[in-house]
Amino acid sequence: MGSLSLVKPNMHLVDLKSRTMLFHVPTSGLFELDEMSRDLISLFSEQSAVTAPMIKERFAGRYASGEVLELLEEFKAMEIIHDSSGVARLNPAPRKVKQFPLTTVVLNVNTGCNLSCTYCYKEDLTTPSRGEKMSAETAIKSIEMLLKESPDQKQYNVVFFGGEPLTNMPMIREVVAYCERRFADLEARVDFTMTTNATLLTEELVDWFNEHRFGLTISMDGPKAMHDKNRITVGGQGTYEVVKKKVAMLLSRYTARPVGCRVTLTRGITDVNTIFNHLYHDLGFTEVGFGPVTSGDIAEFNLTGDEMTEVFAGMKRLGAQYLEAALENRNFGYGNMHQLMTDLHEGNKKQLPCGAGVALLAVDKEGDFNLCHRFTGSDVATFGDVDKGIDKPALAAFVEQRLDRSDTGCETCRIRNICSGGCYHESYAKYGDPATPSYHYCDLLRDWVDYGVEVYSQIMLKNPGFFDAYVSPRRGT
Repeated sequence: MGSLSLVKPNMHLVDLKSRTMLFHVPTSGLFELDEMSRDLISLFSEQSAVTAPMIKERFAGRYASGEVLELLEEFKAMEIIHDSSGVARLNPAPRKVKQFPLTTVVLNVNTGCNLSCTYCYKEDLTTPSRGEKMSAETAIKSIEMLLKESPDQKQYNVVFFGGEPLTNMPMIREVVAYCERRFADLEARVDFTMTTNATLLTEELVDWFNEHRFGLTISMDGPKAMHDKNRITVGGQGTYEVVKKKVAMLLSRYTARPVGCRVTLTRGITDVNTIFNHLYHDLGFTEVGFGPVTSGDIAEFNLTGDEMTEVFAGMKRLGAQYLEAALENRNFGYGNMHQLMTDLHEGNKKQLPCGAGVALLAVDKEGDFNLCHRFTGSDVATFGDVDKGIDKPALAAFVEQRLDRSDTGCETCRIRNICSGGCYHESYAKYGDPATPSYHYCDLLRDWVDYGVEVYSQIMLKNPGFFDAYVSPRRGT
């Protein structure tokens, strides 16, 4: 054999005291290394190029030569090592995008919102009285577009978004009725989801959502002082007390699906542990997830570098609690860690950061197609509309640009198939281009994923049944 070299970007080692795990980047798979595997990787880590005599000298008398050669072939097949004279393959070759297997449509039902949250990214946001509501006709055309692009699917998702979606309930009721008839005729399942600030919830609405099995997420930022800092009414009043009462009513009577909470972290709001404890333990949400603001249009709300470090440290402390619960076979509703565990357990190999533009499109009040709900009302070009259909050449060009990792920081990054360049909207807000990877907190994300791999490894070694009990079922909720 010629000389061989280690392909470092395709692997990441996790040391767990007496055991060593290998995270295989191309497949997002995790493997426990035996002694011979550890020794072989150690040799390759020490040398830029390894020859047959070097292997013989290191392992003669310790392992059978046939076993070493077999392991070498396995590592070659996994592309952990390669011929030094060649070029290691790190990413799939860029490909043309011709199909858009949509399963989700996000309907921006109203640009109006009854709150005036200071950090809101929505560029077209206004008050309810001035809000421009989506018509039922436009929404139904969106549904038909979904079915045209992706016929014969077994499950579809319709998401209602705003503004505040509860300010356009007549349209939502009409669309839900239409969808339930339409998808039943096709023998397909349709799921409805909504994110709401909760202030307009009533018992009648909660019961109606329950009847139609909505997946509900509440926007809430923690205890009173934290929540009221940014989540205020148009008149400038804090909304914590009313939201708290509405949440209590909702959780007391909603049985269809678990109710989650999404927290927006902005400058000065970084204590994720206190926030989580209040929302999860005190108020009783099933799951709590955090969205740090790093590149919003209003710079004064973006977390500083030191604050981002503090946030991720807090997220890892919550991760330790997640691990403790998992080893005791208990669920711990920490959404960020749940998602990371799902990606690792399912071996997700994300060539794109999310389904936007491929599995999902967002429709604005005019019926134009946007990458996702965060882009409605922005200056970013749209990709067709409900009357003309998808502008497939333009959408394909965008997706293909992001699929091509060559000459980007993602090309050799060890978390490239978990992060895949980060959120399109964060890139747009930070760099003015949604196709540019989100470079501004790569180191923190790498550390977070490394930590997740360590947590996942410990759970797999000590309580693998946890994943079937608590992680995989999330797909069906």
